[in-house]
Amino acid sequence: MTESGEVRTSASEPIRVLIVDDHELIRRSLALALAAEPDIEVVGEASDGQEAVELANRLMPDIALMDVRMPRQDGIEATKGIKASVPSTRIIMLTVSDEEEDLFEAIKAGATGYLLKDVQINDVPAAVRGVHGGQSLINPAMAAKLITEFQSMSRKESERPPQLPVPRLTDREMEVLRLVAKGMNNREIAKQLFISENTVKNHVRNILDKLQLHSRMEAVVYAVRERMLEIT
Repeated sequence: MTESGEVRTSASEPIRVLIVDDHELIRRSLALALAAEPDIEVVGEASDGQEAVELANRLMPDIALMDVRMPRQDGIEATKGIKASVPSTRIIMLTVSDEEEDLFEAIKAGATGYLLKDVQINDVPAAVRGVHGGQSLINPAMAAKLITEFQSMSRKESERPPQLPVPRLTDREMEVLRLVAKGMNNREIAKQLFISENTVKNHVRNILDKLQLHSRMEAVVYAVRERMLEIT
């Protein structure tokens, strides 16, 4: 699917996953958990960020499960490299770190999800499906930390004039963007605004098209930076 929820491939095609972690045991555990799912295919494994970028360019996975701390090239830099060369790949950071700085840098780099390594291994396939289906995967506690970082960034950027004309979003699109910034998924946004999930998906797609961005969280970062949106 696209970020807005549109179907990109046929339903019969498995979700192609690249696993990136410098610990072989973790890679093996993830691979075994995902290989047991009929709709998910592990297409490759990498032990560092540089190898991850090389494999992503060759394999073009739908999802990359990406460790943050790795030798040669860390997960943040690898995420930037993959999003630059294979923008259709969605990246889920998988890490022991719940530090605000790591979370914020991962989102700025283009990650769509952020899972801590204490997550139950059986929950990973559902996370892969959710991100592939257009969800941004951040738990409520980490979403609160992300909002704190947005607030800090907004204060730092308050004196900087916009560099280019900011694309105009409709009032409804701004409503949707504010709720995305609060960590809500499409279903929660639809319930809040009394509209259908498909309508929410259409609004998200229009927002991303207008801002020329790839993910919901990138749109939030952009909107805060350009002072279109205040996080409270």
